[in-house]
Amino acid sequence: MAKALTVSEAGLAQAITARQHHMTADEPIPAGGTDTGPAPYEVLMAALGACSSATLRLYADRKGWTLGRIEVLCVFARDDAGVESIHRTAKLGAPLGEEQRARLAEIIEKTPVTKTLKRSMTITTEFV
Repeated sequence: MAKALTVSEAGLAQAITARQHHMTADEPIPAGGTDTGPAPYEVLMAALGACSSATLRLYADRKGWTLGRIEVLCVFARDDAGVESIHRTAKLGAPLGEEQRARLAEIIEKTPVTKTLKRSMTITTEFV
């Protein structure tokens, strides 16, 4: 289970607490925010990137593979028809063989956040 508490006192800035960690989400100034933190979709892309990178690292460590620096860039887009997509680019700092790269390409598609985003889910909402 994962949970986060989001509190808004005024405007679009959001104070977020997850366990003992605190962060802020906000919208850019042109969107009516004060730009004190990443926008919600940017937070979502960060979650996908973090899960992707951590999963690759865990898998490689179990295999004894050195990956070096891992960079994962996730870009959310919505076209004019309203179709949403995410493009993810993973860059590894260490040279790998073709079999290793192919296996990591399979593994990144199985990360928990990837699997969640790739399928529909029910979101229930309760106002109290």
